[in-house]
Amino acid sequence: MGKHENRSGAFRTSIGGQALIEGILMRGPQKQAVVCRRPDGELVTKIEELRLIKEKHPWLGWPLIRGVVNFLDSMVKGVQALTWSAEQQPEDAQGEPDKFEEWINRHFSDKTAEKLVITVAVGLGILLSVGLFALLPTFLAGLLNRLVPLGAWRGLCEGVLRLAIFLGYLRLVNTMPDMKRVWMYHGAEHKTIFCYEAGLPLTVENARKQSRFHPRCGTSFLFIVIFISILIFSLIRVEGTLARMGLHLLLLPAVVSISYEIIKWAGRHDNPFTAAVSAPGKALQHLTTAEPDDSMLEVAIEALKLVLPQEKGTDIW
Repeated sequence: MGKHENRSGAFRTSIGGQALIEGILMRGPQKQAVVCRRPDGELVTKIEELRLIKEKHPWLGWPLIRGVVNFLDSMVKGVQALTWSAEQQPEDAQGEPDKFEEWINRHFSDKTAEKLVITVAVGLGILLSVGLFALLPTFLAGLLNRLVPLGAWRGLCEGVLRLAIFLGYLRLVNTMPDMKRVWMYHGAEHKTIFCYEAGLPLTVENARKQSRFHPRCGTSFLFIVIFISILIFSLIRVEGTLARMGLHLLLLPAVVSISYEIIKWAGRHDNPFTAAVSAPGKALQHLTTAEPDDSMLEVAIEALKLVLPQEKGTDIW
């Protein structure tokens, strides 16, 4: 933890966020807000009341089920916010629409077209994640197994490859020039939430002093997913590569659900074990966060203020 990080109080908020293009999404217990800064310095906001699916179907909020539900819901909401933040930038910065977007815009209304684009983006994101981090390591380990029989070490080999691909992916993303500012907004989000949890007034000065490494970050969640997948997939004793890939797909919901419960539990406690659980994910945040400037902290503070619950304490994690 950072030297200015205040964890002495027991308060942990369930409010979380996501860095966007020149902006931040904050999600509270009742609503979410997107705040972006336009090139002229103006802040634009979009506030939305949350309608949680578990309110209609309570069983979707049960432990070991809610993890997958919340993960998919966060992906959809995140892509929607990312799309909106991109639209707030100058048209020349957005780039020309590709042929797929042009086809959708010609054949569907604006509302339907937006839903289709969001659905395709989420679907591609899931396919990319599953392909890179679940199936590709299994395929590569299968090729290696043909050259050097791995036996009982095959599961461990898949896990090492999975972790290497994940780290390589983060390194590759960091080479993209535009990602530097996204990581800075990510750091602003963490600092602002820490400031709020410490009970300090939400000012740029107070937020600036906080750590940018947060134990309940999405980066930490992804690392736990990979670690749990290594443990569970290592138990598979099937030899065929295609069969192993199929079993990995079937077990993915269980991996996500267990990982969600672990990070939720770890976020509520302070002890050596939870510190060890959080440490790898926080270390990875050296790659996925950067120190923000004051203008970014202003955006994060505004977004957080917009989602604070009316009744104090209803956002306790």
